[in-house]
Amino acid sequence: MIRKKFNIWPYLLIAPALLIVTFVVFLPVIEAIFMSFQQYDLRRPDQIAYIGFMNFAEMFSDPVFWQALKNTVIWVVFGVGLQFVFGFLLALLLNQQFKGRGVVRAVSLIPWATPGVLIGLMWKWIYDGSYGVLNDLLMKLGLIDQPIIFLSQTSTAFGSVIVTIIWQGIPFFAIMILAGLQAISTEMYEAADIDGATRLQKLWRITIPSLKNVIFITILLRVIWVANSVDIIHNMTGGGPSYSTQTLSVYIFNKATVLDLGYSSSMALFLMLMLAIVAIPYLRNSFKER
Repeated sequence: MIRKKFNIWPYLLIAPALLIVTFVVFLPVIEAIFMSFQQYDLRRPDQIAYIGFMNFAEMFSDPVFWQALKNTVIWVVFGVGLQFVFGFLLALLLNQQFKGRGVVRAVSLIPWATPGVLIGLMWKWIYDGSYGVLNDLLMKLGLIDQPIIFLSQTSTAFGSVIVTIIWQGIPFFAIMILAGLQAISTEMYEAADIDGATRLQKLWRITIPSLKNVIFITILLRVIWVANSVDIIHNMTGGGPSYSTQTLSVYIFNKATVLDLGYSSSMALFLMLMLAIVAIPYLRNSFKER
């Protein structure tokens, strides 16, 4: 039996990436897990101590936590759901032949390429009650008589930030689905045309089944990203007014900024477990394919 010579080079080549991931991702996660079981408030460093599950008990009795959890579910369901619907429609449009298609495809990526901090500030100005372009447009159209303070009242604030996250995420779905559309064989559509299939039938019987894996992966990734999103809400409302726009990730961030790291770590661990449960179907599907 011939023994293969051990080659160390592949391990050396991936070692820098592994070290970076270890120090940037895994070690902070492990530290956060330990901190979630501690009273870890940097405003009182002399009182840092192990307290077991007290942070979790406080979390489940915290009305703001439950409000943030409810907001997170709404934020993800409506945000990701409508991103997918409009992104799918945009992908179908961009897959058609028309003049200037390359330019339109490039321009459509601008919302996705723009940093979340800038998106938050830009839409905050758009919604502004004094000089916002949205109020100005609605008043010129005669739809409202006086400016609406979109981000300062509980009835409109959350819907406003959801519209913003939808606008940001549409290009991601569009470009991913567009790539999937271009991988579908044209022979399938030609055969469907010969059989007399309508556009709707081709969409349901060919396009959507062929895009099943792409749709599944993009929705899963976007759910994780949107659930963890902080920058847009933080820059637009800070979680207010009256916690109406406070999601779990924003609440974690707000608690961490006041140096209550133990409590924020316990909520971060809870959110991580929630997202891990969401990712289980994808991981199960990946292992089945292998």
